[in-house]
Amino acid sequence: MKQPQSRLTRRAFCLCCVASATFAAGGGWMTPREAYAEAKNIVDMIRADAATATIKIHRLRGGVSVLEGSGGNVGVLTGPDGKVMIDAGITASKPRMLEALASLGSEPIRHLINTHWHFDHADGNEWVHGEGAAITAHENTKKHLLSMQRVEDWDFDFPALAPGAIPTETFAERKKITVNRSTIELEHYGPAHTDSDISVHFVEADILHVADTFWNGIYPFIDYSTGGSIDGMILAANANLAKASEKTIVIPGHGSPVSNRAELKEYRDMLVAIRDNVARLKKQERTLEAVVAAKPTEAFDGKWGQFVITPALFTKLVYEGV
Repeated sequence: MKQPQSRLTRRAFCLCCVASATFAAGGGWMTPREAYAEAKNIVDMIRADAATATIKIHRLRGGVSVLEGSGGNVGVLTGPDGKVMIDAGITASKPRMLEALASLGSEPIRHLINTHWHFDHADGNEWVHGEGAAITAHENTKKHLLSMQRVEDWDFDFPALAPGAIPTETFAERKKITVNRSTIELEHYGPAHTDSDISVHFVEADILHVADTFWNGIYPFIDYSTGGSIDGMILAANANLAKASEKTIVIPGHGSPVSNRAELKEYRDMLVAIRDNVARLKKQERTLEAVVAAKPTEAFDGKWGQFVITPALFTKLVYEGV
């Protein structure tokens, strides 16, 4: 499936754009050769768009902001100890990212936290490290970034990153960082969008960056090639709801970057309903094509199915995991 470039840039590019290329416009699956060619074209287009995309700044509270426009939504904490970035976006955005960061204050970048390994969140690691940032991530993120990662669904290989882009501080379950008079709590979800996803909680400001475990208003991508699962996505959404109050600002990985508990709950409920619909159909020993034809996502498509993860593709992703 090909999307017009203007459609793709509206909510910023992401790794899921590559996944969408594997599904043909008529609802049929491409051959591996066709999928590879389409994926490569879209990766190139992502980089080209990032080279000129505008970075939109959303100022929140407690010194925390969100930068929208370079891959996933990038969180930034400013203060006297230097800036802390949550994800690095895409390298081609560096000039505009530096402009946006400078507008938030003159402090240098001292810390970068990767929420997971995907290209649209970690591609900028090397230049951010070059600005003076130490990189922190879950141990699985480091593992994936150290070696080529093959995404089987579209026959595509992502190369290992350069040494300067590799996290030097890792953790297994939880980590707490105190910086800029703020407490930042990091917690691993377990298998969800990938096997490397973490949440980032700015405790005093009550802001929760949940990265790609939450796609605000759009169907999510699930990367089974590196440990993701639909059940894990639901468990992650439940964990996020348990942490968030009605006053919590929730930052999703993609979609409108400033969200809340109510929208997070709507997202969780959508995941559960579609998972149950697909599981029921698959239990009847229906093929993927038959399940797609049954339209198990139909009640949600008007809101959630209008971006690069189409209803048919999301059905396929859920089918793979139930």
